[in-house]
Amino acid sequence: MHPSQILYEDNHLLIVDKPADWVVQGAQEDQQSLLESARSYIKRKYHKPGNVFLGVVSRLDAPVTGVVPFARTSKGAARLSEQFRARAPRKVYLAIVEGNGPASGRVEHDLIRPPGSSVTKVARAGDPAAQHAILEYRCVQSHAGNSLLEIELITGRKHQIRCQLAALGHPIHGDRLYGARAAFPRGIALHCRQLSVIHPTLGTAIEAVAPLPIYWPAWAKQHYLP
Repeated sequence: MHPSQILYEDNHLLIVDKPADWVVQGAQEDQQSLLESARSYIKRKYHKPGNVFLGVVSRLDAPVTGVVPFARTSKGAARLSEQFRARAPRKVYLAIVEGNGPASGRVEHDLIRPPGSSVTKVARAGDPAAQHAILEYRCVQSHAGNSLLEIELITGRKHQIRCQLAALGHPIHGDRLYGARAAFPRGIALHCRQLSVIHPTLGTAIEAVAPLPIYWPAWAKQHYLP
């Protein structure tokens, strides 16, 4: 892990910028693991013997970039995990989608992941296995039949943003799994831009912001300077 990927660091909390196509944990032989890379970084920097503890408290899908927090202590992991269960942290994403949609909106669906499937789907009405999903968005700019959206998650379901935007008829660039036609240089055009949490021991507000990857188009990047 390069030091430029570190967005926040102290004795209890490490927040990093995840590249596209890295998995947060559970990497296969041909994949890069963000967790293992972060452990190696801590081990080298602080000359720590033995195993380095890092608690995974939130994840991003492999093709998604941006802010990922790790807890550096078990106490921190427990307290941060409780925040995420209570939906207290604020997570803001940016996405480039196909088509021009409404200027802003609140989207609610019941979502389901069928057994053995890698795709989340909008559930049938009344399906007892479904989970309610909510997000809010605003259109920052439209360009050549595409739109840059700023999205705030209210709930945090598996593939929620990807599924809900596709269900609206606006799949994310590069997201072939959810019907996108437009290609993207790496991963998909979904970036976790900002995470706001309460520090697990200090009780202060922490805000981490990840710059957009360099390969995002200039028309989108002009709104979000590094």
